[in-house]
Amino acid sequence: MEMNARGAEDNRGNYKLRLENRDEEIAQQYAEDDERKPPAMDKKTWGDMMKQLKLFLWNPETRECMGRTAHSWSQIILFYLVFYLFLAGMFAFCMYVMLLTLSPYTPRHRDRVAPPGVMIRPYVKHGFSISFKMSDPKTWQPYVTNLEQFLGAYNDSVQEGRNAVCKPGDYFIQDTEESAMKRACQFKRSLLKNCSGLEDKTFGYSSGQPCILLKMNRIIGYRPGYGSPVTVECNVLKGDESDIQATEFYPSTTFDPMYFPYYGKLTHENYTSPLVAMQFTLRKNHSISTECRLNGVGIINNVHNDRFLGRINFMLTVNY
Repeated sequence: MEMNARGAEDNRGNYKLRLENRDEEIAQQYAEDDERKPPAMDKKTWGDMMKQLKLFLWNPETRECMGRTAHSWSQIILFYLVFYLFLAGMFAFCMYVMLLTLSPYTPRHRDRVAPPGVMIRPYVKHGFSISFKMSDPKTWQPYVTNLEQFLGAYNDSVQEGRNAVCKPGDYFIQDTEESAMKRACQFKRSLLKNCSGLEDKTFGYSSGQPCILLKMNRIIGYRPGYGSPVTVECNVLKGDESDIQATEFYPSTTFDPMYFPYYGKLTHENYTSPLVAMQFTLRKNHSISTECRLNGVGIINNVHNDRFLGRINFMLTVNY
C-alpha cells in the first residue's frame, strides 16, 4: 500500500513537471516570435518626406542626382543622343531614297483619279443650294459676286496675254521635257456669252434665269473622252421634268479637247479649266432638284455613293 501511494505521488510530480516544461516552451516560443517581428515604424511626417525627396534629388555625401552620379547621367544621355540621331538619320535616308523615285511633275500612280469629278459655280457658303428672290438683290448678289471673282482669270485681256490660240477639236499635246514649262490654250470669258457677266452684270439672276458654271476637276495627263467628245446634260433629278422649262449652254454642250491634257501646276502655270455655262429658265416659287452630268467614253456618272463623280446635284429655287 505504501508503495502504491508513493508511486501515485511520483506520477503526480512528473505530470506537474511536464506541465511546467510545456509552459516554459510556450513562453520561449512567444519570446522568439516577438524577436522576429520587425520594429514598429514611426509615421512619417511631411517634413521627413520632403527631406527624403531633397536627398533623392541631390545627395551631397555621394554627390548623386536622382540616384545617379554625373558620370552615369552623361553615359545615359550620350547613349540616347546617339540612338535618336541614328533613328532620325535612318528616317531621313529612307525619305530621300523614296523621293528619288518620285517625280515632282507627274504622279507615279494615277489609276484611282480618273474619270474626273465635276464642280459648279457659284459656290457660296459651301453649299449646293441656289435660292434667291428676283425682286430682292440682297438675295442674289452673293452669287453674282462669287461668279465675278471666279471669272477674273478668264478675262479676255488676261487670256490673250498669257495663253495661246489653239486648234479646236484636237488635244494640245506638248512633247517636251517633263520639267519644261507648258503653254495653255485661251478660254476667253466672252465665249460664255449671256453667262459671261459682260453684257448682263447679274448673270441672269435679276431676271430669274440664273447661270451656273460647270467645270471638270483637273487630272494630270488625262484626256477626256479618249478622242471622242465629252458633253454635258442637265435634267430634273426629282420631280416634274417641266420644272426646267429651258436650258441654254455656252459656248456649247461639249468640252473641247484642245484644253487637255493638263500637265500640273508646276509646269502649266497659266492653265485655266474649260467651262460649260448653263442658263436655266425655271418654274418660279418651286424648289427644283437638278442634276448635271458628263457623257462620253470612259466617263462614269452612275456611282450612287459619289455625287461628284461625273455628275453633280444641286437645288435651284427662284422666287418672284
